[in-house]
Amino acid sequence: MNIINALPLQRTGILAASMLLASVFSINPFRNNPGRPVKSILPVTEAGDSSRLYVPDDLEATLWAEAPMFYNPTNMDIDAKGRIWVTEAVNYRDFNTKPAERLSHKQKGDRVMILEDKDGDGKAESSKVYVEDTLLTAPLGIAVIGNKTIVSCAPNLLIYTDTNGDDKPDKREVFLTGFGGFDHDHSLHSLIVGPDGKYYFNTGNAGPHHVVDKSGWNLRSGSLYIGGTPYNRKNEGNQKSDDGRIWVGGLALRINPDGTGLKVLGHNFRNSYEVCLDSYGNMWQNDNDDQVITCRVSFLQENGNAGYFSADGTRYWQADRRPGQDIFTTHWHQEDPGVMPAGDNTGAGSPTGIVFYEGEQLGKNYRGTLLSCEAGRNVLFAYQPKQEGAGFTLSRRDLISSFPKVSERYEWYETDQDYRKWFRPSDVAVGPDGAIYIADWYDPVVGGHAMKDKKGYGRIYRITPKGHKLTTPQLDFTTTKGLIDALKNPAINVRALGFEGLKAKGEAVIPEVKGLLTAENPYHQARAIWLLAQLGTQGNEEVVGLLASANAMHRLTAFRALKSVGKADAYFEQMSKDPDAAVRREVGIALRDVTYNQAFAAISNLIKKYDGKDPWMLEAIGTAADGKEEKVYAYVRETFKADPVKWQPQRANLAWRLHPVSAVEELRIRAGSSKVPESERRRALTAIGFIRDKKAVEAMIDLSKSTLQDVATQASYWINFRKSNDWADLRNWEEATAQAMTPAYKRMLELKKIVADKAQATPQRIEAAKEMASDVNGGNILVDMRVQGQLPDPIAREISEIIFKNPDQNVRVVASQFFPRNGKVLKTDFISRMKADPAHGQKIFSATCAACHKHGKTGAEIGPDLTTIHKKFDKSALLDAIINPSASMVFGYESYTIVTRKGDTYFGFLMSDGANVVLKDAAGQQHTIKADQIKSREKMPSSLMPEPTALGLNEQDLADLTGYLLNFK
Repeated sequence: MNIINALPLQRTGILAASMLLASVFSINPFRNNPGRPVKSILPVTEAGDSSRLYVPDDLEATLWAEAPMFYNPTNMDIDAKGRIWVTEAVNYRDFNTKPAERLSHKQKGDRVMILEDKDGDGKAESSKVYVEDTLLTAPLGIAVIGNKTIVSCAPNLLIYTDTNGDDKPDKREVFLTGFGGFDHDHSLHSLIVGPDGKYYFNTGNAGPHHVVDKSGWNLRSGSLYIGGTPYNRKNEGNQKSDDGRIWVGGLALRINPDGTGLKVLGHNFRNSYEVCLDSYGNMWQNDNDDQVITCRVSFLQENGNAGYFSADGTRYWQADRRPGQDIFTTHWHQEDPGVMPAGDNTGAGSPTGIVFYEGEQLGKNYRGTLLSCEAGRNVLFAYQPKQEGAGFTLSRRDLISSFPKVSERYEWYETDQDYRKWFRPSDVAVGPDGAIYIADWYDPVVGGHAMKDKKGYGRIYRITPKGHKLTTPQLDFTTTKGLIDALKNPAINVRALGFEGLKAKGEAVIPEVKGLLTAENPYHQARAIWLLAQLGTQGNEEVVGLLASANAMHRLTAFRALKSVGKADAYFEQMSKDPDAAVRREVGIALRDVTYNQAFAAISNLIKKYDGKDPWMLEAIGTAADGKEEKVYAYVRETFKADPVKWQPQRANLAWRLHPVSAVEELRIRAGSSKVPESERRRALTAIGFIRDKKAVEAMIDLSKSTLQDVATQASYWINFRKSNDWADLRNWEEATAQAMTPAYKRMLELKKIVADKAQATPQRIEAAKEMASDVNGGNILVDMRVQGQLPDPIAREISEIIFKNPDQNVRVVASQFFPRNGKVLKTDFISRMKADPAHGQKIFSATCAACHKHGKTGAEIGPDLTTIHKKFDKSALLDAIINPSASMVFGYESYTIVTRKGDTYFGFLMSDGANVVLKDAAGQQHTIKADQIKSREKMPSSLMPEPTALGLNEQDLADLTGYLLNFK
């Protein structure tokens, strides 16, 4: 069955809220107790007050603003005066909504609104339009930096400038253009100013992204993802940018304020909604999934491959799934060399805005907290990242929600009208007063490229310490003291103004800036280091001195700051010996584009200090070795000398990560040895599988003959998988896999001639077709004939019931697209009121759904896994997905029909698209077709999942099936 995935800020008829995975926090600020109820114009239902937020007992939530002061808030920023600037999305998904259902300003484009609490009572009473522009269709990001307002709205990154201070733009500049994803959630997201004064932003995977910065540098990025909107029709992977690299999917980007120096900082996201930075320069992001169990929050290591698509963007993660891999591992390619660790698996949901809180206004226990909006689950997650080696551990807590703690939860999926589920936090920001502000998109649903709430209602909450009044400070940007105060401000783009003003004053402000190095707040110290690096020769020398500081965070920030201004090269060898793994990680990152001779001393130090365990450090070394793997591996071989069977973890992991051609024979020996643990044999096989060379092919063929069953099975998988992509041209695979035609297949071809012969009597043609319809090969041929218009309706009707009983699952599923079958109309509201028998529903699942879907330990993994579907859909939503499977198909499960030049027809899910196209049919079999041999390719309008009537299910069956899926424990 087709189950719809949740995408940030996509509205559909499917309720994508989820049960909160709440827990009791161990420290006082995170005790998940009910906060003060917030008054609103919204309804109170039996389930609870829909305007109430539950917060820790030392905080309180108040309603700061709501519609009609603004509508449909997608993103917000807060200026130095404490005013909130909001991007609206009234024109969101206009192709799915009747014009009459839109608000009045639709024709003029979407708006940016300015909201203000003028009297300081904690609630906005002023609202005005800053800009209303036809270039704005559902903008997803805003940054307010002095008199500049930067709005993200694909294909453009726009800068509006208010030169005279009247809160109206006097100038509009298309700062950058060429981003894919017009009116699509997987598109251009918000921008922030980093601690180095540069601009950071990101975009989702709705490419292609073809962007030229103001120095003429070309970014070219894409993948095989299309869809979501009627505008997203063409995209492809394997595109090279001007740096010679292939960037894929969603991207994290940096650019200088003057529009030069565009740089990719991370790639291969699905749809990271925002990237945020702390004052040390650590980057953080969240990302959403295709399934219902694998969203994530991550530390983004610079240059990181986030692992959504294949490395070249030509294959979905489903195509790369290896035997024995769980969904989270394969979804983010966690066992592939060159992919960064995925971070925290947050499960089902739709992650949106993210921010790092560095203020002390809420209490020092909140300082250093990463906040991540989870719109699908009606919650804000909180983390206090702890460094572990070169990376971080992320322990998640539910901080703020529209639901009480878990012990008070009820099974919301049984309730259709609980307005608490309408809380959809689209963004979170920190004000100059130190308060946390939450934008609530407010809708019954999230996911599926449509809208439910036609009124465009939205609201903004303010989170403050209980019993304490926070006020916006009066900042004087004309004095050094005022600029220092601004640099210390908790609001990201406000402190950017302090940085900019102090930088303009030059070396004269060094004493005041140095004073921050002993500030009580460590984030203030870090901001000073970034600024000192840009305060002339004297300031730069101060930062160089900090490379020897006893404070590891000073050393880390100093190295990054020097790298930012192009002056870190002289310190590579020195810092590669640093006792702190995070500092060494940064050296590895900085060495990526340095020649081997220049980098050797530093790389050798990194290798000698590598503990054989730290995945972040391993990835940093791999980054340092980029383009010089053979030479680096030669050093590894000499440093960790050993027989392949007796490798230390350092040698084994570095061989896996670097996987040079020179390691093939060693890896073959290791992979085929019974003395090596099975997990390590598997890792060696993986390394061979990532070597694009004939030696790797021959080694894998040899291993496929191993007497060790795990080795033979895995090696056979790699051969069958790689022959459609990296190894396609390294052997004559057609010749190697050619099979003789069986007598049974010849019989089906003879019958085909009779069926296709219009000169034959119709009864004879029907009898021949009936014989074919009950045969596996014959059924496939009949579906092929039907697609190509060679099987008339009268014959199709006569064999319909037979072909739906064909032994081949793929034939039965695809036949539902092209053969008539009598059915009846099923009504969701009627079925939802029926009493369910979950035990009978389990039997129905095993008989009709398990062939494609997994639930618990039962079923196949051809379609989406339904084990945790009860955490994502309520009853009416799940019924809608079952009864109307084609209404909104899961990303990655759209079906295609391909006809080759030889006349062969293939049906299935598109797994890979490049020189070789791979389809997976409904039976789970993969078919590889050379792209240059394809005559036609058509995206099928209907889901491969048959409608219930085609499966012979009645209303009670559906009620029972839904009851089983929703009550799974």
